[in-house]
Amino acid sequence: MTKTEALPSTLRAIRAALNLTQEQLGERLGVSFATVNRWEGGTARPQKAAQEAINALAAQAGVIGDELNASSTAVDVSRRRTRTVKSAPQSAAASTKPMEQMLWDAACSIRGEKDAAKFKDYLLPLVFLKRLSDVFDDEVNRLAEDYGDKTTALEIAEADHSLLRFYLPADARWAVISGREVFDWPTDDTGRSSAPSDAGEHLTRALRGVVKHNPSLSGVIDVVDFAAERNGERDINPAKLRQVIETFSDPRYRLGLADVQPDFLGRAYEYLLRKFAEGSGQSAGEFFTPTEVGFMMAHILRPRPGETCHDYACGSGGLLIKLQLVSRELDPMAKVPLKLFGQELEAQSYAVAHMNAKIHDMDIELARGNSMLNPKFRTNDGRMQRFDVVIANPMWNQPFDADTTFANDPYDRFRSTGGITSGKGDWAWLQNTIACLNEHGRAAVVLDTGAATRGSGSKNEDKERNIRKWFVDHDLIDGVILLPDNLFYNTTAAGIIVVVNKRKPPARQGRIVLLNASKRFKKGKPKNYLPEEDIRPLAAMFLKGEAVDGELTTITREQAAEADYNLSPNRWVGQADDAVHRDLPQLVAELARLDGLAAEVNSSLLRMLSGVAK
Repeated sequence: MTKTEALPSTLRAIRAALNLTQEQLGERLGVSFATVNRWEGGTARPQKAAQEAINALAAQAGVIGDELNASSTAVDVSRRRTRTVKSAPQSAAASTKPMEQMLWDAACSIRGEKDAAKFKDYLLPLVFLKRLSDVFDDEVNRLAEDYGDKTTALEIAEADHSLLRFYLPADARWAVISGREVFDWPTDDTGRSSAPSDAGEHLTRALRGVVKHNPSLSGVIDVVDFAAERNGERDINPAKLRQVIETFSDPRYRLGLADVQPDFLGRAYEYLLRKFAEGSGQSAGEFFTPTEVGFMMAHILRPRPGETCHDYACGSGGLLIKLQLVSRELDPMAKVPLKLFGQELEAQSYAVAHMNAKIHDMDIELARGNSMLNPKFRTNDGRMQRFDVVIANPMWNQPFDADTTFANDPYDRFRSTGGITSGKGDWAWLQNTIACLNEHGRAAVVLDTGAATRGSGSKNEDKERNIRKWFVDHDLIDGVILLPDNLFYNTTAAGIIVVVNKRKPPARQGRIVLLNASKRFKKGKPKNYLPEEDIRPLAAMFLKGEAVDGELTTITREQAAEADYNLSPNRWVGQADDAVHRDLPQLVAELARLDGLAAEVNSSLLRMLSGVAK
């Protein structure tokens, strides 16, 4: 058995022996879920330190035989061929807290130089460049294990850039930018050194050099001029930039393939939005989907190889990436990837989505624009493109001018699917979702909890309630999931996931699954989170659709109509509190005891008062 064949079987044997998921195995090995997924799929191999950790865990799990022997032999051969290459540290995937600390430390370095709301415009390109550089180093180290040493690996990479996700010219690598490696700057025609005069000029030149070698990053990381001047003064003092560079150079904040979670860039972007935009009295205007919520949505949708998947409010692309990761987990040997499509309005989010896709070796066809006003994915005859899967977390309660936005929609997304909504856009987004789905499509959309209840029980006509009625009458709502409070950045509201299915299996037809997951959380700072061990069980519970006391029930369309189309899981699934519940006979006996005690107290009180009256 070759070493390439041995690794996936060894990893699967370890997981089977220790009953681990890919995420749990990644935690044990100090790498990310995505890395384990690639190893098991045979599309990547571990570096030396990681392979030794695998061997140690295999021995602990009792996994022996040809697989482990082949892997060990591969490591031995690599060790003999490698001379002085130091492997990148294989630390556990960074949690939110260290990442936030890194960004906050960097922001503090330039506080006062720019308005708080603009910090993200300067920090994000640096985060991108640091991420690119650390990934570049990881891949060079991987090549060094194949070709004997780092010098040879760099020569090969220089000759064939396709061996790397992104090629970085020498002056754009973080070790040079931070001054930890000396770079021999060439001279110009006059014999003067071409070395930049300061950190700002160096960073701007570095980012433009990266784009020159990687045209797909144009408009993604080269949007800021760090050397820009106004009235003879730099926008950002070069000394302050040097402090930011030093912060990002801290070994605790390494951003390589095995160092951070798959959606790190999206988390960084959202943190900057929350910390700075809101700090200046502005609204970030969007909600980042917590990692665990995104994975639960992906496990509910269970995308199959080759399916088309769309996010019409894709932000940093995290939900689409999670669909692909879960698809690989469900079918590790599949050779056909998902076909991913995303549309995003905000320029910075659009840039982050490009970066996320590239870093994950995923092809996402991205378009920029307002999906409600101008959906970009259309067929040759001008109709909206239809997809197998839609996943989205659009802005909650987004205000729209109903008359201008919905009344004359050229794609007829609203009038024919329950009517034009009021000023809130929650159900308009679901109407857009239906328009994006093909005849057997399915979707999961995160919305405000009020979307499940507004208008129900009202004596007045309510447009949102009418749209809910249309969806129920047409048997499109597969289920609603109530999430815990305080999961999302920018809001403490709980949120719901509305699951839509155009072709329900027979057992679920005419029924709606309601899952109350509001108690499934752990306290965190500053946000709560869904425990990793609950993600798959909750998704499996929803898909199974069998009643679970205090968490899940199913209702018929007739029951939904009787409740005036109130689809809140809270309405249908009560959760036990901490009180002690007793049988009726026990309560009657207790009441009799208390009555007797009260009579004794009254008698004593009367005797005392009688004595006073005399």
